[in-house]
Amino acid sequence: MDLKDKKVLVLGYARTGRGAAEFLVSQGANVTINDLNDLSEEPSIEELKAKGVIVVDKKQPVTLLNENFDFIVKNPGIPYQIELLQAAIAQEIPIYTDIEIFDWYNPGILIGITGSNGKTTTTTLVNNILQNSQYQAHLAGNIGIPTLSVLPKVKENDVVTMELSSFQLMGTDKFKPHIAAITNIFSAHLDYHGTREEYVKAKLRLIQNQDNHDFIIFNADQKELAGYVVESPANKVPFARLNLTDSVRQTGAYYENGGLYFKGELIMKEDDIQIPGEHNIENILVAIAITKILNVPNNIIHDTIMNYQGVEYRIQPVGIYNGISYYNDSKATNPDATITALKSFTEPTIYIGGGLDRGITFEELVPYLENVKVAILYGESKEIMKEAMEQAQIEEIVMVDNLEQATKAAQSYAESGDVVLLSPACASWDQYQSFEERGAQFNELIVALNQ
Repeated sequence: MDLKDKKVLVLGYARTGRGAAEFLVSQGANVTINDLNDLSEEPSIEELKAKGVIVVDKKQPVTLLNENFDFIVKNPGIPYQIELLQAAIAQEIPIYTDIEIFDWYNPGILIGITGSNGKTTTTTLVNNILQNSQYQAHLAGNIGIPTLSVLPKVKENDVVTMELSSFQLMGTDKFKPHIAAITNIFSAHLDYHGTREEYVKAKLRLIQNQDNHDFIIFNADQKELAGYVVESPANKVPFARLNLTDSVRQTGAYYENGGLYFKGELIMKEDDIQIPGEHNIENILVAIAITKILNVPNNIIHDTIMNYQGVEYRIQPVGIYNGISYYNDSKATNPDATITALKSFTEPTIYIGGGLDRGITFEELVPYLENVKVAILYGESKEIMKEAMEQAQIEEIVMVDNLEQATKAAQSYAESGDVVLLSPACASWDQYQSFEERGAQFNELIVALNQ
């Protein structure tokens, strides 16, 4: 699409909105930025105003739509239920997220990775492998790197690896990655999507425009997911840890007898992997499949994975103090991610959980709480989480107000040989701006308590 003189509303500023506004202006679009926050202290806003950008902040008037915008680029986290977007939908104004605009102009090879869990580890690992290979590699998306800020650096035959959330994928129309990967699908973000069906539908937008020149990598251990991709014209590449059929062995990536294989060829041994957990075996299988499709040599794949230390705030070791091992899993914003963390430990565990109340229950945690001797709960969801802890017959359940109180309580209960695990199973937004902010505070608190 030629953006020259197009009228575009950028809804929501922050990193994504700024990247979108700067790119749109560079293409000759007439841009209006709207944000509920006061943007007067943002230095970058003055630069954009100097380029003709109109800024409407501290309110979200529906009358903005009287400007007859050609389309809206919205921050992925803004719900479609707000009055302004409902009015835009009624007026049939297209509403996109930044990844759609990126794809209009992308000259490179696009890899899109989504899933309920495992996205960040897989995306980071793929990018690391590609950076060590023959490719010029770029990282973007839901990993904290706005896609439209990356776009000007991308050249033909470069590879862009994008982590994609359901929020981002909802705002797509023609978006089409050459290689798409779905790590898994569980129930998540139901406060945003309304139903599991709508959440799954958003995830599947990743593959809706693929053709027979493209590839879809999917989790063959999830029958539901395998069923969703069966109609796709793209080349299907399964990965599996449990469902080891002849088809998986012949066409995909799989784990068998301590080895990780691609189409029957041993790529590496499990013993060479530094990041713990069955979930990371699956993430690595996806990374192997993607990079083998791109013909990266086995030795580069093997050596990069062998040296990979993992993602910050995803079952991240914080330190061992007085024989107590502290782990930071702030990135666990749903129960399935917390189950993954709980399954990673056999030691007696002091569990810290809680956060934003999304109206969900936590019974699914119960079978995985057998090693938890103390549960320390905080935040909006603590009372609902307590019901699951009681169902699991945990001997000690401690209710506190915030993470600082939780870490102090954890230290008082922990003994040498125990694990202290922060794995909230909830989003952070009741008390923090992001899971990163929550994770950073936990690390600081643990270090300070043990000085």
